[in-house]
Amino acid sequence: MAAEQRIGVYPGTFDPVTNGHVDIIRRAAGVVDKLVVAVAINAGKNPLFTLDERVAMVRQETAAMTENGIASRIEVRPFDNLLMDFTVSVGARVIIRGLRAVSDFEYEFQMAGMNARLNSAVETLFLMASDRHQFISSRFVKEIGRLGGDVGHFVPPRIAKRLVERFEQERKAGGGAVKLRQTFRDGPADPDG
Repeated sequence: MAAEQRIGVYPGTFDPVTNGHVDIIRRAAGVVDKLVVAVAINAGKNPLFTLDERVAMVRQETAAMTENGIASRIEVRPFDNLLMDFTVSVGARVIIRGLRAVSDFEYEFQMAGMNARLNSAVETLFLMASDRHQFISSRFVKEIGRLGGDVGHFVPPRIAKRLVERFEQERKAGGGAVKLRQTFRDGPADPDG
């Protein structure tokens, strides 16, 4: 009798996908047989990118994960319903959440408890952010980028380019007067230099 495939769901808004998200995706794919990255519509957060744009960005980044066949075990899907309903609909038994700091824990602990009440057959697995990614959040990345800062240390190069383009559009539309630096072309600066 064949073992049941372990399917996990890693949900988030991914607005934008950060190096921290990419790290959790890569590590989560090593824990489950199949990982579904669930991109939430989450209109309440007033996302910078549309749902379709966010799904495309996450797909682009996960497709680049060629080591050990990881990309072939990752599926990126949008969702706009209750996370537990989505999780069950894809046959998953695990929800994966990343924790950056103690401040994340209280919220995530409450969410895990609520999800367990909704469906006790689905477990929540917490992965601690790698030390070099603990401080990264999509919200801070957007704030830094919107004010003209270099986001190349916090997001993959393709995402940095998309952010610069989006903020340039906002600036031209009257959303800000800061001329954005485009240092992403050369990659992030040496953090030690």
